[in-house]
Amino acid sequence: MTIHPDLLAILACPKCKGELTKPAAGEGLACAACGVVYPVRDDIPIMLVEEAVPTADWEAGKRSVKD
Repeated sequence: MTIHPDLLAILACPKCKGELTKPAAGEGLACAACGVVYPVRDDIPIMLVEEAVPTADWEAGKRSVKD
């Protein structure tokens, strides 16, 4: 994933406004407080609450709420 560290520093979870981090698996942005991962597609973070994937599903390989 090629999200610049400066951009990561200013991005926040759209639901709780908490800090986002890079998850261990796959390209996404994780919110530990909400327990979700926002996917990154074509280097664009999809920061929509309805697109967030639960962390457990993300770690199991699910990359979309539609999977």
